[in-house]
Amino acid sequence: MSTTNGTSTASDRTDAETEDAGEQINTEDNQIEKEVHDEDEEGRSELFFSDLDLNLCILYLQVLDWAYGMNQTLPVLSLQDEDRLVILYICAHVAVMYDHTSNAQHLLQGHCSPITCLCASEDRRWLVTADMGQESLVIIWDAYTGIPVRTLFDCHPEGGVSAMALSKDSKYLVTVGAAAVQRVCIWNWTDESESPECQVDLSPKYGCQVCCRTTFNMVLGSLSQSIFHYDGVLAFTATSAGNIVLWDKQTQSVSRHPVVRKAVKLVPLQKEAITVLTLIDSFIVTGDVNGHIKFYDGNLKLINVYNEFSLDPIRSISFSKEKPSISDLGYPKDCTLNAKPFVIRNFVLSTTHATAVHVNAQRNVPQTLLKEHVEPLEAVACHPKQPLVAMGSHSGTIKVWDYEHKKAACSRVFQPHKQIQCITYDPQGFYLAVGFASGALQIVDACTLQSDGKEGLHYSQDSITHLTFSQDSRYLAAADTGKAVTLLRRCKEGTQEVWKYQGRHHSHYKPIQDLLFGVDLDSSQPRLLSLGMDRWLVEYDLQNSGEDGLLILSSERIEQSAVPTCMMWYPPLTPEHFLLTASNLYKMKLFNATSKMCSHITLQPKIGCPLKLSRVEPGQYLDGRPPGKTRLLLEEVLVRPAGGAHPVDCNCICHLTILLLHLHICRSLEASAALGGKDMLPFYNLLEGGRDGQLFREMEEYFYYCQLQNQDLDTMDTRLVSTCIPLADVPFLMRALGFYPTEQELEDMQNEVKFSRYAETRNYVTDIDLEEFIKLYVNHRPASGIARQELCNAFQVLGKPDERGRYTIDRDELLELLQARGNTFL
Repeated sequence: MSTTNGTSTASDRTDAETEDAGEQINTEDNQIEKEVHDEDEEGRSELFFSDLDLNLCILYLQVLDWAYGMNQTLPVLSLQDEDRLVILYICAHVAVMYDHTSNAQHLLQGHCSPITCLCASEDRRWLVTADMGQESLVIIWDAYTGIPVRTLFDCHPEGGVSAMALSKDSKYLVTVGAAAVQRVCIWNWTDESESPECQVDLSPKYGCQVCCRTTFNMVLGSLSQSIFHYDGVLAFTATSAGNIVLWDKQTQSVSRHPVVRKAVKLVPLQKEAITVLTLIDSFIVTGDVNGHIKFYDGNLKLINVYNEFSLDPIRSISFSKEKPSISDLGYPKDCTLNAKPFVIRNFVLSTTHATAVHVNAQRNVPQTLLKEHVEPLEAVACHPKQPLVAMGSHSGTIKVWDYEHKKAACSRVFQPHKQIQCITYDPQGFYLAVGFASGALQIVDACTLQSDGKEGLHYSQDSITHLTFSQDSRYLAAADTGKAVTLLRRCKEGTQEVWKYQGRHHSHYKPIQDLLFGVDLDSSQPRLLSLGMDRWLVEYDLQNSGEDGLLILSSERIEQSAVPTCMMWYPPLTPEHFLLTASNLYKMKLFNATSKMCSHITLQPKIGCPLKLSRVEPGQYLDGRPPGKTRLLLEEVLVRPAGGAHPVDCNCICHLTILLLHLHICRSLEASAALGGKDMLPFYNLLEGGRDGQLFREMEEYFYYCQLQNQDLDTMDTRLVSTCIPLADVPFLMRALGFYPTEQELEDMQNEVKFSRYAETRNYVTDIDLEEFIKLYVNHRPASGIARQELCNAFQVLGKPDERGRYTIDRDELLELLQARGNTFL
């Protein structure tokens, strides 16, 4: 499709893609409804469970509702019109169109990696975002509808996009790659071509302009931003020394050679560093580190200055697309001798301290639109009774946000301890405990964030990593990077309640993964447990602990090679009381709360990375099931973004202060369950080849062979028909299928079956049928098999390097280790 008007072409495509998007959403809705209800008599879904279905279900399961925070390293753009005050900014991998007038967000989602570039057309109709991820994207959005109209895939596969801009007519887009040898591409994004109109690789020497102190016999400063003059010939560059460098063509002759510009003049505008340089109407605009905004004419003559807003260093300035009327009255006078009315568009500016401010040029009044955390967001906690979420950062700021009404409830900046590491509410919602990187601990009022007079408790020199309250709010436990647990108790002293030190114990030799309070079912007294990366589960003796030390009641090693990641109390759905743990090998385990015996092992949802946090959704049942079927909410939480200006860790939410709030849709949970199928179908799907595959047929053959062997293969008597095999045959059957569990794993399997009905019947289970065996096999075998690197690590531990540096082990030594040293060596 060819056209001479890029804007009209994009508009047509926008309308068409808007209709396509609506049809796609409706189609996906119908597909989910069909898969939920269209089942045959045997309870099997007529549609196969595919990766597309799973991704679709995940898409519907988590709907992004609100984005907290902003990336202050990228500009904030003004999308303001006559009726609405709208801005555009970046929050992790999402572009946010925030309507301050109605306090609403429209989220532009499509990037898998944090967005690193943002620009807009002059009329603010088209928005462009780009990232620097492994599969980098450039997406052009329609600002009116919020729908993507064009996506450029892998336009810079070497490292993504580092800079981009739209032409004045919005038809062409220029992108600059982030590779070592940068490539500049010019795209006609309004056509269907998947390749740029032209491209060129820039030599690295172009990044070093020959312009130093001796050029002008004065301090130049580091170059920051550059713009063209109105005539398109001259170019201006701002510097960190407050100067403006003027660039002009070296020759006026017309030639085919590239235009070369030379620094011809240095204009000292101010002493402070200039951080922003832009052009609007007939003015050249600068922003500096003092938070001042200055307007100059084309000859760099000062026209007006805004220096009374008390702002932080300016990061970006964006003007409204609406031009002011010269006949409008009320504009302030400029700072020239003639004192003419200074008529300028309204503008939005952002600062390096994550603040966005709107300035009404006519009334000369600033309005704060956003004020977010400056440092990386390290801690998040939800109020147990109210729709509030508290967020803490390394800047020492705690901000409590009302996520129901989408507004800030209260905030506080802590001094002198700044770097907040973790926060938590007590179960009643009266207290908020704050842990700092310095090891200090502070307990404040949950409503006001004010302390009771005592500025802090300091019992550790190591950073606090975990905080948890007991159910009755009488105890507070803290874990730190020193692998120790500290216990505090709330007591009365006269008319005041104070927190007293109860003891501290260095109970782990590797970092503590989780800290948890519970309630003893017999005595109703609090219980405290810690789970370490060293695979030890430790329970503490709260009743006999005091200032002399925190005593240990029991300690159990709960894993062999897996590393536990979190734990929680299993909901009281059975007569027994269980503790649920998760590990990095995608397994969840149920332990008897009293004996610490492993009672059940199940496979984790293998989406992304292993579970880092697990909890029971209290109060309401979002999946529509009765209280007897409480839903476990298992999620992977990333609240520790990296702190650099250039994100390199794609596992992080963002490199700045970001919190994304998701809504869980009830219908999607039912659809997810239906996609898996009923009865044994989900377990068959987890076998290679499914129910019709070779693995299932081998299981059946081995199972029937075990039945025959237990009734004597050579007997001539009438055989007794049975559907079960003795529990003692399970280890042999597992090994026959290629799964070689350790003795501890075999004991866990047998205990799982043996005690499965003991709480109800007080009898042991001594045999197992084929369906139960398949469940046991699916849940206990390794989730991902054995990786090559694991074998290499084993040889490094057990073997010795030869003359070529390869690790080898003698066969006899290996057999001796297997027979004499036990189950695991890693």
